[in-house]
Amino acid sequence: MSWWSRLLGGQSKKRPSSRQVDYLSEAIALERQGDFDAAPTSYRLALRDRPNDPRILQNIAIAYSRTGLMEDAIRSYRRALEVAPELSGAHYGLAFLLLKRGDLAGAMSHLDAFLSNPPANGEMERWVRHAEQTLATLRAGGTSVSAEPPL
Repeated sequence: MSWWSRLLGGQSKKRPSSRQVDYLSEAIALERQGDFDAAPTSYRLALRDRPNDPRILQNIAIAYSRTGLMEDAIRSYRRALEVAPELSGAHYGLAFLLLKRGDLAGAMSHLDAFLSNPPANGEMERWVRHAEQTLATLRAGGTSVSAEPPL
């Protein structure tokens, strides 16, 4: 289409891009490389394309946690749970962020939710045990718990 035609209200033909950027894969790759500061930017771009994708929301929450942006992480976990209430990883992550913030009741609630539908993956067993131990400690009135599961 000529520039004259476009000037008068015509539309130019859109050229298909040679490659659509996969921002989610890019963000995951950045995290694997240890670039935790750049990963959230790619996750935010991925959210532009898919704002209700619970996987992206959960991953950006993890990235925010790693960079010390706890309030952003909490917000992202909560948004992920609005979209997918059964998302056990979001319950787990949110529980420990709330625990760090001193919200014991909130942490216990999310640990309960995590344990009511724990991941079936055998590799997740140590996280399940950690959640069980943490919840038992909190119910017994303890407050000295680790946010990280033992190796």
